[in-house]
Amino acid sequence: MTDTPRTSGLSRPITAGVVTALVGVTSSFAVVLTGLRAVGATPAQAASGLLALCVTMGLAAIVLAWRYRMPITVAWSTPGAALLAATGAIEGGWPAAVGAFLVVAGLILLTAVWPHLGRLIARIPPSIAQAMLAGVLLPLCLAPVGGLVANPWGVAPVIVTWLVFARLSPRWAVPLAFVAASVVVSVHLISTGVPLDPAVLVPRVEFTAPVFTFGALVGIALPLFLVTMASQNVPGVAIMRSYGYEVPWRPAMFVTGIGSALSAPAGGHVINLAAISAALAAAPEADPDPQRRWVASISAGVSGIVLGAMSAAFVALVLLAPEGVIPAVAGIALFAAFGSSIQQAIDDPGERLPAVVTFLVAASGVAILGVSAAFWALVAGLIVRAVLHFRR
Repeated sequence: MTDTPRTSGLSRPITAGVVTALVGVTSSFAVVLTGLRAVGATPAQAASGLLALCVTMGLAAIVLAWRYRMPITVAWSTPGAALLAATGAIEGGWPAAVGAFLVVAGLILLTAVWPHLGRLIARIPPSIAQAMLAGVLLPLCLAPVGGLVANPWGVAPVIVTWLVFARLSPRWAVPLAFVAASVVVSVHLISTGVPLDPAVLVPRVEFTAPVFTFGALVGIALPLFLVTMASQNVPGVAIMRSYGYEVPWRPAMFVTGIGSALSAPAGGHVINLAAISAALAAAPEADPDPQRRWVASISAGVSGIVLGAMSAAFVALVLLAPEGVIPAVAGIALFAAFGSSIQQAIDDPGERLPAVVTFLVAASGVAILGVSAAFWALVAGLIVRAVLHFRR
């Protein structure tokens, strides 16, 4: 009888953890699959990558929360996946992309053992880093518009569902838009009579031997590392601090770096500290007692691993969806990140012009010498800023 109140008290953070995992996975898995497919992954390799990410980020959250008794949650890099989608195919194909993922993992580990690297990243003006991210996100955020024109009957239910719940329950707006997309896909399959092989729903791991190329290093690894640090890890620490938790930086980078290295050969691009979804486990809504909120992160980790078993089903949903439906879900999922990036990019009038140049180059999608637009956007923005601020 003495354990009943304690067990009852833990039900709240456990539920918060389940919600954290559900919201995190269902609101952005389409972006991850879009990014992996864009850089050359087959459907099976993309499903393997999604599974690897779910498992490693779940284990990383469990390890960090258990060790430090803090509601530290770990997620995949949604902005990083958007970067992959904007980058597209590279020389060397999917093996080169896997090699780039391993380089990113190595850089995160280097940040853990050599904090000066983190300080170097912090010296990049936030306006330019955020402008680059906004430029990368723009094409994906336009997908719902194009999809609505191309397939209004399929995309309109997704957009209407998102809009209604953005007003009623913003936390669930994107996951419920995904539910609406699932209904649209189901109706499409029934009406067309397309058979579904149950074998495609079984999750599998597919390993890829990495290949290291200069184009993938400069065009994927460096921008992906920068985006992950600037839009995930650093904000994640700040959000946790706002709730009274001081995240142990080195251990967090070490655990997420190891997790990224383990998931890379299976197709995972990178895992990092959660930013937006971090508040779901760390806020008072998870539990009035700050000392018990770490249970929410344990629950989120376990739930994330369970959701990984649905990776193949998610890929099947994407492949069978009618035109424009899944890109619309991916675009809607990035609206908030795009708005935040734009705001931070142009917030300082003195940094606005370099940020605009950075944004336009990144949004252009141009690739020079086999290197993606994200890298050239950083170069262009830093050059413009250096000229404008010379001798100031």
